[in-house]
Amino acid sequence: MSDIVLDVRNLRVEFPTRKGILTAVDDVSLTIRKGEILGMVGESGAGKSMTGMAILGLLEPPGRIASGAIRLSGDRIDTLSDREMQDIRGRRIGAIFQDPLTSLNPLFRVGDQLVETIRLHTDLGKAQARARARDLMREVGIPAVEERIDNYPHQFSGGMRQRIVIALALCAEPELIVADEPTTALDVSIQAQITALLKRLCRERGTAVMLVTHDMGVIAETADRVAVMYAGRLAEVGAVEDVVRRPQHPYTAGLMGSIPSLRSEAEELRMIPGAMPRLDAIPQGCAFHPRCEHAGPKCRRAVPRIDGPGAACWLALEGETA
Repeated sequence: MSDIVLDVRNLRVEFPTRKGILTAVDDVSLTIRKGEILGMVGESGAGKSMTGMAILGLLEPPGRIASGAIRLSGDRIDTLSDREMQDIRGRRIGAIFQDPLTSLNPLFRVGDQLVETIRLHTDLGKAQARARARDLMREVGIPAVEERIDNYPHQFSGGMRQRIVIALALCAEPELIVADEPTTALDVSIQAQITALLKRLCRERGTAVMLVTHDMGVIAETADRVAVMYAGRLAEVGAVEDVVRRPQHPYTAGLMGSIPSLRSEAEELRMIPGAMPRLDAIPQGCAFHPRCEHAGPKCRRAVPRIDGPGAACWLALEGETA
């Protein structure tokens, strides 16, 4: 039996406008296996969160999945109705977003919110659901659970609120969790605690995780594999150690060069010149070529594609750019 939890094939997300169709995700294919953390990394506007929203069925109109297929443990989910996707979200796919304050209702105790979610997606009674809520709070590292289960969100620190959000995502034992910038709003020490928690829960429960972030450092510390995105396309996919230590795509190399290190003797961090192109101004050929010092004529006219590990770069694919 296959251990592939998420299988995305040739996903294309479009936004029709009066001036034409804008392509936010362009021919993206990826898989995540049971117990694996796949990091999705890139600058703002790269298409990371849009890919996650498409998987969750939360694209805002007029956004739409124009082509491709999304399968969860073999079941196709991109063709489901909104009502059917509501049954999938929370039960089979959990979500963790950047700001825990937007995921928690400030008017209700955290225990009540956990119980409500558990009862919505399981057959447990109220007493059983409350016992499970306590267990989940302990599992994600909330101290003094018997007292804190009746606290309101404002009575928790930012890091503790994010732990509650993770508990909410785990309520129905989902097969997949989409974590969209789950540590960005937290300070560095709490970031480390949350990423360690995600890794532990992933290993213990066998849950597949898509970790969306702009921080290559978080990816290096947390993920098993990484998918680097640029202008809606996959730039590079591979094992974290390979991509971090031996990046093949010039964009990935630029991202790695922008990470500060205590071991580095360099006085200045590397900077990628230019900026991510707007959706209505994505250049022909490799979208990164205007910012790439290695770009040749082929980079300007033909789009490099990958379907699996490797780099979508003509230099990496053919050993030359001309």
